[in-house]
Amino acid sequence: MQIRIAGIVEDSIVDGRGIRMAVFVQGCPHHCPGCHNPQTHDFAGGTLDDTDRIFEAFRENPLYRGITFSGGEPFCQPKPLKALADRVHGIKKDVTVYTGWTYEALCAMHDPDVDALLSVCDVLVDGPFIEAQRDPELLFRGSANQRLIDMNRTRERGEVTLLELNW
Repeated sequence: MQIRIAGIVEDSIVDGRGIRMAVFVQGCPHHCPGCHNPQTHDFAGGTLDDTDRIFEAFRENPLYRGITFSGGEPFCQPKPLKALADRVHGIKKDVTVYTGWTYEALCAMHDPDVDALLSVCDVLVDGPFIEAQRDPELLFRGSANQRLIDMNRTRERGEVTLLELNW
């Protein structure tokens, strides 16, 4: 399945727990002031890639704990990312997704494709980047308003449950 990406970072340790492959999708409607990746905003930018190719590259590294979808805005391309996430879960690895929307806003969209991608997230980092709340000391997020949501527990409990970082 085709996906428009800005790039891929292999062996990332800043885009979620453990060693990860980070896939930066192209296209973002949020345009957060101070965004770390403004080159990903243009929906016509980046390059087309194939989720099968990305998965094969991911699978080649046994050290990966999981894959991270960042951007850009991953929920603007939910179908190919859901397909890729399913394959990653198939080899018992986890999926982290960054979004400029809040979890509640994503749920309120009532979009089956958005819901499908949410259903395969293990960790969701939600909320826009707010430059006034920027904090470089935070783990895996850029501003204090952003949450690290444990999506498996959130689904079990029926309420937003933050990720407990037990190192």
